[in-house]
Amino acid sequence: MSTDRYISPLSERYASREMQYIFSQDKKFRTWRRLWIALAETEKELGLNITDEQIEEMKAHAEDINYDVAKEREKVVRHDVMSHVYAYGVQCPKAKGIIHLGATSCYVGDNTDIIIMSEALKLVKTKLVNVIFELAKFAGKYKELPTLGFTHFQPAQPTTVGKRATLWMQEFEMDLEDLEYVLGSLKLLGSKGTTGTQASFLELFDGDQKTIDKIDPMIAEKMGFEACYPVSGQTYSRKVDTRVINVLAGIASSAHKFSNDIRLLQHLKEVEEPFEKSQIGSSAMAYKRNPMRSERIASLSRYVLADSLNPAITASVQWFERTLDDSANKRLSIPEGFLAVDGILDLCLNVVDGLVVYPKVIEKHLMSELPFMATENIMMDAVKAGGDRQELHERIRKLSMEAGRNVKEKGLDNNLLEMISQDDGFNLSPEDLQKIMDPVKYVGRSKEQVEAYLKNVIDPLLEKNKKELGVKAEINV
Repeated sequence: MSTDRYISPLSERYASREMQYIFSQDKKFRTWRRLWIALAETEKELGLNITDEQIEEMKAHAEDINYDVAKEREKVVRHDVMSHVYAYGVQCPKAKGIIHLGATSCYVGDNTDIIIMSEALKLVKTKLVNVIFELAKFAGKYKELPTLGFTHFQPAQPTTVGKRATLWMQEFEMDLEDLEYVLGSLKLLGSKGTTGTQASFLELFDGDQKTIDKIDPMIAEKMGFEACYPVSGQTYSRKVDTRVINVLAGIASSAHKFSNDIRLLQHLKEVEEPFEKSQIGSSAMAYKRNPMRSERIASLSRYVLADSLNPAITASVQWFERTLDDSANKRLSIPEGFLAVDGILDLCLNVVDGLVVYPKVIEKHLMSELPFMATENIMMDAVKAGGDRQELHERIRKLSMEAGRNVKEKGLDNNLLEMISQDDGFNLSPEDLQKIMDPVKYVGRSKEQVEAYLKNVIDPLLEKNKKELGVKAEINV
């Protein structure tokens, strides 16, 4: 490994080997050669004078890219596509005259970008499905465990640990819906020439419109796509990149929200992300167990959210049939967005799979706040025991304020129940009050909502994608 030049942390620390390969030079240039073979085969099948021998020669060298020749040639011609056309021709002397015939640079460049984004989305989908699967197991396991709810990060009506997990899961499920839609809509550019008019093919096929109409569908089929975009300039619309990156930004947003909640819960000591036996939490404070993985999720997610602006701005400033000010931006924003989301999902998988829940701490926090939330129930039971509703309302208001001062100003435990039991106006014993304090009374339909959501939404989703289940997170440094 070279240590005297910049290396992207996305490769070194965050993204999986599989995602890195999708955006590698090998993948890119091997796809270029597959596209050149598909074009030559199509042109031969439609009547051009191209031989089987030429095509077989091209296929024989589809994988072994002669990078040294291409790099030397690019120093001379300053054009990456023509450098690789030349390098391929050096390996295929019989076919060199028909490689790239009738095509423009975007034939290999843009079609390859679509193919690579498609494969990358499929990998993202697999990992996203597995995150949902792990969250479903977690939600099912803790569907009945009452926990303090929060609005504005202030104590609120209780929910359950499992119900809260469905909130995370539902957002990832929305992302999956968006991903499937965009993935299903991707089409190839095809081979449309310098401004999208296929003028070069009119010349090659002597103006035969019916034959030319067959070119794009045949190329699409050979490359595993259902269709090509019906119209284009020299490039496919850069709006496509915007739609793809918006899917990644959606996942980043969901992951960021999830990681923030985990970080807050870890601060409360209610839930904790995995912490390895030999892991060091802090260089100075040996006792600390920092939520490193969740913080990394948040950090990478913010990067993706910011990165999503690049394709949107690029799409908005393309002039007429094309400009080249998209090229450098695309080389950065698309791969890095995918590499970052790949790392995010691996981290999410790792966190959810190893989440530790501390029921005793959860119960302690819940029971310290529940008396305040139970005042209406207490008042109603006291009315049933013969009390006056208006008088009891005023009594419980004053007692609640006093208990609140005890907690906030004096640092004492919440003694509201004790004060109520000693107040003759309520006519409720400590045993009566404890029955009212059953947390299950205050979680509403949390359990039933978890069960219904898993049964009606998540189970069919996982059944549909069961072949993709079982992926394990690849966590780097």
